[in-house]
Amino acid sequence: MGAQLRVVRRRIRSVQATKKITKAMELIAASRIIKAQNRLNATRPYAIELSRAVTAAASNSVSIADHPLLAAQKRQERAAIVVVTADRGLAGAYSSNAIREAQALSNLLQEEGYEVVPYVVGRKGEGWFRFRGRAIARSWTGISDQPTYESASEIADAVLERFLQPTEEGGADQIHIVSTNFKNMVSQEVRVRRILPLEVVEEQEEAGQELTALYDFEPSADAVLDALLPRYVRTVIYTALLASAASEHAARRRAMKAATDNADELIKTLTRQANQARQAEITQEISEIVGGSDALSSVTAGSE
Repeated sequence: MGAQLRVVRRRIRSVQATKKITKAMELIAASRIIKAQNRLNATRPYAIELSRAVTAAASNSVSIADHPLLAAQKRQERAAIVVVTADRGLAGAYSSNAIREAQALSNLLQEEGYEVVPYVVGRKGEGWFRFRGRAIARSWTGISDQPTYESASEIADAVLERFLQPTEEGGADQIHIVSTNFKNMVSQEVRVRRILPLEVVEEQEEAGQELTALYDFEPSADAVLDALLPRYVRTVIYTALLASAASEHAARRRAMKAATDNADELIKTLTRQANQARQAEITQEISEIVGGSDALSSVTAGSE
């Protein structure tokens, strides 16, 4: 066996081993997408009803303009951004898209005169900021695959504490979250949302629109609003983490499928090269045999 043929066959075995790994990762990611999607769908009804309850409480509150989570600060100096990325790679452009959108938001806020304070979820985002020497207020790792409500509450409590601090003491005047929204198995998009201060918008009911439920508040609408708003912020962050987890698994499945398909194409190409090398060796061997036979015949004829 020639050296070229040995090299090609060694490459074929290497690509086949890589293909087995990418195929296994594709199947694992596909199974995790379903679980993550089910968790996301199970959370959405609670988030919708909680949003309605907050809207109803805000509509009946008499001190809505003075609530610390609803009223904009007089001094607008600092903005915090929560960036949700992945803990692991091999997910295509999932993390880089979120980081790119967060960087665009950061540039926009800095043009408006804000000091940007990043909060990072995921090792990919943390590594990106630390590699460039940028300060991080706080980071969370190891939760991107299967986020829990406890993790979301920890993140929410951190940003709430920063938001409630006075501006002159380092408090943030705005809180934004950059995460990936899960539409379906093949479509995900990065979404930017301001979560604090909350914006209450009064809407006109249209004809045929579903009527809003009536609420009785005990002890008062203001007290209920105080209790619901922190929980609402935690739910918003938890839903964003769940959607990002489903998007991460979908992006990884898509990337691993592309890698498996590329491995198939590479194996076909290398197999053709191996066949060509083998045919060249056979042709060379036949030529050597024929040449040797002709030489032997010439020597025999000369001796006679």
